[in-house]
Amino acid sequence: MSAPPPGRNPIRLHRELAAIWDTPPGLGRLSAVNHTVLGKRFVVAAFVFFAIGGLLAMLIRVQLATSDAAFVGPELYGQIFTMHGTVMMFLFAIPMFEGFAMYLLPKMLGARDLAFPRLSAYGFWCYVFGGSILIGAMLAGVAPNGGWFMYTPLSSSAYTPGINADAWLLGITFVEISALSAAIEIIVSVLRLRAPGMSLERMPIMAWYLLITAFMMLFGFPPLILGSILLELERAFDLPFFDPARGGDALLWQHLFWLFGHPEVYIVFLPAAGAVSMMIPTFARHELVGYRAVVVAVIAVAFLSFGLWVHHMFTVGIPHLALAFFSAALGLVAVPTAVQIFAWIATLAQGRPRFDVPMRYLGGFFFIFVVGGLTGVMLAMVPFNWQAHDTHFVVAHLHYVLVGGFVFPMMAAAYYW
Repeated sequence: MSAPPPGRNPIRLHRELAAIWDTPPGLGRLSAVNHTVLGKRFVVAAFVFFAIGGLLAMLIRVQLATSDAAFVGPELYGQIFTMHGTVMMFLFAIPMFEGFAMYLLPKMLGARDLAFPRLSAYGFWCYVFGGSILIGAMLAGVAPNGGWFMYTPLSSSAYTPGINADAWLLGITFVEISALSAAIEIIVSVLRLRAPGMSLERMPIMAWYLLITAFMMLFGFPPLILGSILLELERAFDLPFFDPARGGDALLWQHLFWLFGHPEVYIVFLPAAGAVSMMIPTFARHELVGYRAVVVAVIAVAFLSFGLWVHHMFTVGIPHLALAFFSAALGLVAVPTAVQIFAWIATLAQGRPRFDVPMRYLGGFFFIFVVGGLTGVMLAMVPFNWQAHDTHFVVAHLHYVLVGGFVFPMMAAAYYW
């Protein structure tokens, strides 16, 4: 940060700037652009949606508790299932990390605020508006019911009449716009607003994680926005994008969705891993082992994550050469992930760990995430994938990775910061 102008009292200048950046009173609070305020709002809103998603999960478990349960009907169950996945993936996981990034990044970089404060506010209100559309549709009984991945042709107007799918497409588009605005904020802030003397190699490790994740968002989210627009155009104007009978391709939606969807898994995981890389040195009382190796590993994960999406589609008739390529890529991504895990273990081994509450959450993270990662390597094998596709094995893998790789580190981060 620059020095105060000559002849100005630094304390007075600080008070004047604090008054300018303070949150206005009354309804003016809605126009707040301060990164600290908006970061907290993102986190609080994400926790609210997390509670809603958890309630929906409990309803699913009640229905599945017995083989002949009639707790909810098929239509309502489809809505609950779809909304649970949608809320957890789109309204909790990504906004939670955005909130932590907005709150922490300027403090780590020595900046007064993010590069575009009004863009931060715009992104927050897009997120709230998109989430409100989805929750409002659920309360009105017209929640989406085609699965949180909204596969065609099930989500086409022929098989999903009404506005259920339209509500999902509209709400998700606003949430994705919010995420893109956050990505731009993070990239510009890291590259342009670092304190004097803070080179990229001297940044806190979490700033590296956030920068790389933001670039992933910038390239990974547009395919879903494009797919949502195309599907809404098909539903609204009877266009043939995903209709094979009229020259379209139902698998086009799957490619667009998973081209976003698999990088999103790492978009969710990497900020949490960045928090782990910040907390472990603190509680181990030893600097992070292999700083540069960890940065290279994160870049490798980001690069490889865009070559994995087809493993969600191994059963749809992919050519054998493509199956081999994507299977190998999925196995390869485990290598840079393992580099990070070994760096954390080495840091703990060389230090004197103190097992406070955040560290206990990180212990749960290590165990559950590694189990989830190993099941992911199993699913990378095409013959096994064919047998386990669309079974509860995949459901378990997803939840082990997301709960272990995101929820536990974020809970630890909430205690830590």
